[in-house]
Amino acid sequence: MSRFRFRGNKKKPRQERADRIPLKAIVPNLVTSFAACAGMMSITLSAEGHFVGALWALFTAAICDGIDGRVARLLNASSKLGAELDSLADFVNFGVAPAMFMYFWMTGGPTHTLADGTVVSPTIVRIVLGCALYYAMCDCFRLARFNTMLEQPTIPYWKHFFTGVPAPGGCWMVLTPAMLSIALEARASLPELALVLQNPWTGAFMLLFTGSLMASRLPTISLKALRISSKFMPLVMAFLLLLIACLFVNFWLTLGVVGVLYILTVPISCFVFCKIRASFIQSSPGP
Repeated sequence: MSRFRFRGNKKKPRQERADRIPLKAIVPNLVTSFAACAGMMSITLSAEGHFVGALWALFTAAICDGIDGRVARLLNASSKLGAELDSLADFVNFGVAPAMFMYFWMTGGPTHTLADGTVVSPTIVRIVLGCALYYAMCDCFRLARFNTMLEQPTIPYWKHFFTGVPAPGGCWMVLTPAMLSIALEARASLPELALVLQNPWTGAFMLLFTGSLMASRLPTISLKALRISSKFMPLVMAFLLLLIACLFVNFWLTLGVVGVLYILTVPISCFVFCKIRASFIQSSPGP
């Protein structure tokens, strides 16, 4: 009878085929692609003169850029393709789209006429366009340098800092005058200041200044590396709650004011970096 004993069918373990990709691996790339589409939509809205809609599109692109990497790590779906796609999307969202927004907004859109009826001369239009191209190329250079530095070891005193202003931070900086001006125009308060912020020379300066900061090697603070002491946590939470309340009251004005504060952190970051580097050099053993 032992010859006819029934034996359980042992299923062979299913082998994963090399040519099959899990569906979850596509999700982070879809988020990145959505961010790129939002950036291109911002360019289209800027060209049509819908500047508030263009800002909302850039804000959406920034949110998607912030979560695509986290989605990839959560799903364990990181890939080289996703990293390259993210860099290309960042160039569109934080390089080309803000540059074109500032170009169209500072020159009065397709008609080259500002809100107060001033017609921008063709010479000034070309100057602003040149500054916008400079900003976009500085963003491209910054992203390329960032990709090459990923494979290099990090110097200990650089671990809390970026080299130059990061691309999302540069986008925030360069759009600060536009956000403040739109908020002031919506509240019909300080119209003179709103016109000064929309002046083509103001925009040209911001494009050159922010582009140079992105391409520079100045140390800027990295929020990801910040650690907060437990005794300061209630104060930080209170500040964040106040910030959220201000966003609900006046969204663009709050973002503009925070953008100004972010610009002011650049010299502070340089000062703190110099102190940390000097302390590290003094504590490190000599040759």
